[in-house]
Amino acid sequence: MAKDLADTTQPVVPGSGRTGAATRDAVISVMLVDDHDVVRRGLRSIIESHAGWRVSCEATNGREAVAIASGCSPDVVVTDLGLPELNGLETIRRIRQEFPASEVIVFSMYETEFLVREAIAAGARGYVLKSDAARHLTEAIEAVAEHRPYFSPAIAVTIRDVLVGEGDEDRDLSPPSPPLTPREREIVQLLVEGKTNREIATTLSISAKTVETHRSTIMRKLGLKSIVDLVRYAMRNGITYP
Repeated sequence: MAKDLADTTQPVVPGSGRTGAATRDAVISVMLVDDHDVVRRGLRSIIESHAGWRVSCEATNGREAVAIASGCSPDVVVTDLGLPELNGLETIRRIRQEFPASEVIVFSMYETEFLVREAIAAGARGYVLKSDAARHLTEAIEAVAEHRPYFSPAIAVTIRDVLVGEGDEDRDLSPPSPPLTPREREIVQLLVEGKTNREIATTLSISAKTVETHRSTIMRKLGLKSIVDLVRYAMRNGITYP
């Protein structure tokens, strides 16, 4: 993973002047993905204060974001990680797979090393903390629109620590094991959100029996006995958030 980070995360340093007037004057289409209306309104205000920049579409959950991305063809997607129905990490993976021309910026309150690593691995080009929005979001959009990485200062420090191996020497930087399939991760999230088997079946356009089979496989694969254990697993592995 350290090698992967080294290959893909040479971040723009905030305030370094590496972003230029050419990008600020360019037409940039942005998609906003966040389940809070007030957050999206605030982001829209920041983005559309720049000439030529426009918010072309918005989504309130990850599943909706993937569905409408093709219709608005955004240059940049700004997404939270704590999304309902389909979490931010899975949303990033699917958008990058289906619409590789769209760059992704994570806009989140979470700055744990695990989530930063997973977001980058999923295909995010930038990572901005919500506490840094007004200060750094503009520079992040300018950078990723030119296909260059951008990270909030605290996130850049986290990435640096991973690269140089600082911190807890005993920590496990390998992916969670055993891995779940994308479908299994979807079902875990929906179960943790309190959906019934029938509701999950409707959401995913599969049968309730198939959901029950997946559910049994997930619990057996992870060695879990209860929904409480599943909630803990989901929170620990970035599938859902507190």
